[in-house]
Amino acid sequence: MKTLLNSNLMNITLQRLAHQLVENHMPFTDTAIIGIQPRGIYLSNRIASLVKKISGNNNIDYGLLDITFYRDDVHSADIHVPSDTNMPFSIEGKNVVLIDDVLYTGRTIRSAMDALIDFGRPKRVELLTLIDRRFSRELPIQPDYNGYSVDTILTQKVKVYWQETDGKDEVVLLDKVAP
Repeated sequence: MKTLLNSNLMNITLQRLAHQLVENHMPFTDTAIIGIQPRGIYLSNRIASLVKKISGNNNIDYGLLDITFYRDDVHSADIHVPSDTNMPFSIEGKNVVLIDDVLYTGRTIRSAMDALIDFGRPKRVELLTLIDRRFSRELPIQPDYNGYSVDTILTQKVKVYWQETDGKDEVVLLDKVAP
């Protein structure tokens, strides 16, 4: 196990990402922040909170998007339980910032973009990720905002721990154990 981001570095990284969003989207009148269920919402909750604090704007459109039935592996043996989608605003003609914790193959983001279109046609879609596993992509998807890039091999896994669910903030690189 190797620690990629400890709690302190994670906090600094989240602050940087939030500041980048404020710099590029202030005053957020035509921008929506949307977290991808299930694990992206911990990052998006933090980013949305930081953006509101930094910008002084508490009226930023923020939503949660479930992509369960848009996944290309939804019919596999791995059962997916849907989460809530909560987007009490229109994304029509808006800049949308999709947020997920780890960008790996790109399939989750492709599913999120398919799901997003059911809610309208955004003007632009950007991607913010905490971790980018750069050389593992199966689809041509890249983050616009990225906290940390890591080169991994197939036998490794990136695990993001969140205080809200795991009792700590940390990102680690694990070696998978063969079955």
